[in-house]
Amino acid sequence: MRVMAQVAMVMNLDKCIGCHTCSVTCKQAWTNRAGVEYVWFNNVETRPGQGYPRRYEDQEQWHGGWTLNRRGRLTLRTGGRAKRLLSIFASPVQPELNDYYEPWTYDYERLVEAPLGDDFPVARPKSLITGEDTKVTWSANWDDNLGGTSELGHLDPVVEKVRRESEDKIRFELEKTFMFYLPRICEHCLNPSCMASCPSGAIYKRAEDGIVLVDQDRCRGWRQCITGCPYKKVYFNHKTGKAEKCTFCYPRLEVGLPTVCAETCVGRLRYIGVFLYDADRVTEAASVPDEKDLYEAQLDLMLDPQDPAVVAAAREQGIPADWVDAARRSPVYALAKTYRVALPLHPEYRTMPMVWYVPPLSPVVDLLREQGHDAEDHGNLFGAIDALRIPVEYLAELFSAGDTEVVTGVLKRLAAMRTYLRGITMGTGADESVARSVGMTGQAMYAMYRLLAIAKYDERYVIPKAHEERGHELEELGCSLDYDEGPGMYESAAFGEASGRPVPVAVETFHALRQRQTSEDIAPPDEMRGRVNLLNWDGVGTPPGLFPHKDVAHPDGAPARAEHGRDDEGVVR
Repeated sequence: MRVMAQVAMVMNLDKCIGCHTCSVTCKQAWTNRAGVEYVWFNNVETRPGQGYPRRYEDQEQWHGGWTLNRRGRLTLRTGGRAKRLLSIFASPVQPELNDYYEPWTYDYERLVEAPLGDDFPVARPKSLITGEDTKVTWSANWDDNLGGTSELGHLDPVVEKVRRESEDKIRFELEKTFMFYLPRICEHCLNPSCMASCPSGAIYKRAEDGIVLVDQDRCRGWRQCITGCPYKKVYFNHKTGKAEKCTFCYPRLEVGLPTVCAETCVGRLRYIGVFLYDADRVTEAASVPDEKDLYEAQLDLMLDPQDPAVVAAAREQGIPADWVDAARRSPVYALAKTYRVALPLHPEYRTMPMVWYVPPLSPVVDLLREQGHDAEDHGNLFGAIDALRIPVEYLAELFSAGDTEVVTGVLKRLAAMRTYLRGITMGTGADESVARSVGMTGQAMYAMYRLLAIAKYDERYVIPKAHEERGHELEELGCSLDYDEGPGMYESAAFGEASGRPVPVAVETFHALRQRQTSEDIAPPDEMRGRVNLLNWDGVGTPPGLFPHKDVAHPDGAPARAEHGRDDEGVVR
């Protein structure tokens, strides 16, 4: 048994209100640079819907994730090494920009400077890629709140599959419409297919916490990782020529802070904690023949942090004591394995995803209440689960490889919790038979309620810190205005001259705000520094450096210098 630690996340979908705060804050923290305008490490999808990029779940088209070969061994859907080598210079099996969307801004300058006339000036949409006029036809949030679902809903791969099995199960008449929000980030899988797909070995999984990252120095832009990821959460920076992905905000985690998306979540639906798992059995678990057994196989990988044998093995493997203690208090372990109400997203991809979801129950409660029934009575709730507006089959295709019994069991536990707590709240007493009917005790049911409903900050985020002696090295996101060797003092790096100034985002934002607040003019192009965000981008033309000029030698023989870089004295120009 080889014990390793994995930082994981659980999201309670009943709490998501679709406000997209998580997406916006993630965008500002991580992808507000030129070259990644279309990239959303965190996005919130309305289901049913095609998702982002559109129809990413259709692995018959995209060939993401793993499958079993004739001998029952794991192999990438894209094929073996020889097949992937033949397509290394041209990989057509990956989304194009239109499958994501062409990012745009608006010609706000025209509104301000248009001469007096009979017609009101219009701010035309401008492409952030070419700087030319564009037509907005798709975006990362096009399906929001079922926008266009009556016409496009059948294109959702999950709807397509469920309707093939039962044509009448999902129809989009108004009175039968259902929806819920599905926030998505990189899954930081135990068996990541993106890492296995990378020809240059640039994608790696951190041994200390399991976070999957891209080494920007080793990345050569082959883009095989984009094809290999079934969740399509690896992106190509068209300016740097490198792959980028969600980092699970590891600089924040190393100082004990939750991810930006979790920290700013309005609904408080995200939980972050630690799993201990047996690394020697990952391949075995991912190779079970029946896809419906993958959920249980993944659960079996998660080791009990209360088990003395597991604790002793973890100590032998060098896992710090505070990490083992965090695993004992982990909310993700409690929700996923103790209470068994959190499920992985698309376990059939065989990547062993580490972002889990509590499926939504609210629609059935609302429906019962509207019809005049007691919406908290467990008899009514249990009987109505099969008649959910969100069909159990749809949820099962998302979270249990089509096994409806798994999803039904989760929904019954959630329904029983509502009934059990109503008895306590109304003073009629806790009905232990309700808890026993779903295989739980009253004490466990109350603990589950507390975690899902009223857990405090330190209960939702149980994050062990990195070693204290390294704390000062990890302060960029905590206090980047006094970061060592500030603006203009950095050496060239993967996010250097080729992608705007290599300055912490908060430092650049600070200077951009100061310029905006103290100047009467629109920020000139040379002040934009090649980075695109809401504070220093005026929507005029193309961001400098998006298509950088080649270096040319000066007539006097001086060394060549890029349009945006440093002069001989190291000053940013």
